[in-house]
Amino acid sequence: MSHRSFTRTHQRPAGTARPALTLPLVLPLTLALALPLAGCGSSGDDSTVTVTVGYQSKTINTVTAGTLLRSLGAFEKELKALGKRDGKTYKVEWQDYATGAPITAQMTAGKIDIGSMGDFPLLINAARGKQLNRPTKLVSVTGYNLRGGLNTVVTKPGSKLKTLTDLKGKKVSTSVGSAADGTLVRALQRAGLDADEDIRKLNQQPAVGASALGSGGADALSQFVAWPGLLVHQDKAQALYDGAELNLPTFHGVTAREDFAKDKPAVLEAFLRAQNTATDYLHSHPVAAAEKVAEATKLPAEVVYLYNGAHGIATFDPTVKPQLVAALKKDVPVLASAGLVKDVDVDGFVDDRYVKRALGAAPYAQQLAKTGPKARSELWETGAGRTRSFASPDLLLKAVGAADPKRIRAAYVPDAVTGTLWFADKAVWVREATGSGKGQQDSGNGEFKAFVTPAGAAAYVAEHPGARTVSYAKAVKSAGGGGS
Repeated sequence: MSHRSFTRTHQRPAGTARPALTLPLVLPLTLALALPLAGCGSSGDDSTVTVTVGYQSKTINTVTAGTLLRSLGAFEKELKALGKRDGKTYKVEWQDYATGAPITAQMTAGKIDIGSMGDFPLLINAARGKQLNRPTKLVSVTGYNLRGGLNTVVTKPGSKLKTLTDLKGKKVSTSVGSAADGTLVRALQRAGLDADEDIRKLNQQPAVGASALGSGGADALSQFVAWPGLLVHQDKAQALYDGAELNLPTFHGVTAREDFAKDKPAVLEAFLRAQNTATDYLHSHPVAAAEKVAEATKLPAEVVYLYNGAHGIATFDPTVKPQLVAALKKDVPVLASAGLVKDVDVDGFVDDRYVKRALGAAPYAQQLAKTGPKARSELWETGAGRTRSFASPDLLLKAVGAADPKRIRAAYVPDAVTGTLWFADKAVWVREATGSGKGQQDSGNGEFKAFVTPAGAAAYVAEHPGARTVSYAKAVKSAGGGGS
């Protein structure tokens, strides 16, 4: 399959100015290199060391290496302790970018020491570092989803487009070279469509694509966290395709310059210990962590929690799991066929020695074997310092029905097939049939299941005689004993 559309519209340079809700995308690094470079690194005085960290505040699956980490001051605390041991003074310079491309540009110019970005940008980071003889290393992971649920294709509310095949001949906005673009290309391929020939791909920044979707300039939008959830939460979009249907892992990670890692391994390990501290905080205080990130990014806390919550779409763990490395290797041909990289030595790029030392061999091995908790339904009420979780969608619906509507901040439910968490009031609900008799099957009075997309619900209903779709309001009423 050709990927000409990955490159032919790839023309918008990345910048560091950040509008209110701009999220990152991958842009051509040859253009990003034209950006002005800020000086950083060690000062002229060897007793003072400045460490420069590039991050993307609104890419909320990198918060344990960026926004949340910074707000907690965990890295500064680690460096202060390091300074007491080696007699040096350490300073941190945080540089916030809208995209991964300028972070890579700054790293390959020796101006950023540590950066964080998504999986496809990480591969470009590796390729560009090798090309410019400034090699970089993938040293840890921030947030991941083993099925690919961090990317979603959405359409306008009420759209007649219900499946991927409906996109034929339509205008679809995405960020060329991003994981969301890769999801779009792969999903279309599985649906029997070609991303070059069968759709009109628009290469746009997420914010531009969101505006295009709202104005009718685009029929659909394929984007990564947190844009799909944000637009759906704002009633500006509805889900068409859940990236988890691909069952291919997506993740964000931390990259460091190889020369920096070799020259200052203790500093890099201090960063990775701080990242682990931020990860532990996110796990133990998921609501507070979401509120902190929301405050810093101006994103709704309910959207942040959808992805970063206790049972959110993303799982946070700094270990570099074999499944994620294998996924990177599968991503290389997609970027190579698009002309964005020639080849990437993934095994040579991955270097988890530093995070192993930072966490300790035994704790690292224990975390490496874990893949996060199973998704559960959750209810978040105003004034509550934590959410309530439920073992089934039925129990969530009952709790929603019994709660004061004015106090409900958000209700979340996992997709019955993919496990992707979604807003309960935006999900497509299905009620199972009960019993084995024909009349009982037709009654559709069994348990409830939720789906991110209408296509997912339709496929389930087609395979389960007697099951039928119901509205969210009716599901809440029925689960509370109000009848069907």
